[in-house]
Amino acid sequence: MKKDDLATPALCETFHQAIELIGRRWTGAIISLLLQSRCRFATLRDAVPEITDRMLSERLRELESHGIVERTVIPDTPVRVEYALTKKGRGLATAVDAISDWAHKWGELPPVPAGRKSAPSRRTRA
Repeated sequence: MKKDDLATPALCETFHQAIELIGRRWTGAIISLLLQSRCRFATLRDAVPEITDRMLSERLRELESHGIVERTVIPDTPVRVEYALTKKGRGLATAVDAISDWAHKWGELPPVPAGRKSAPSRRTRA
């Protein structure tokens, strides 16, 4: 078979959009935590390595705009805000479990090469 005889694979646009959304940095961690239980902002921030308040706020707003996360304001003193997955968000459980199984089967990924480490985390007020 010649190189020219190979068919060009097609990429499903719906799949591409979904994987770009849930594959963004920290999004998988946020979804994984919310699959375990509803969480307050500070709980999520403390559980996700290296995430800043600004990035957590951005990811939560993005997930909320796609109907994956719901934000509940509890009118208490002080006001509390909790985040939980919607039915659509909980539908990701099978995919997250499959990725978790894959990660445990194949072990840790190689370390980031020297000089390419991420910047230290800087916490900012949301």
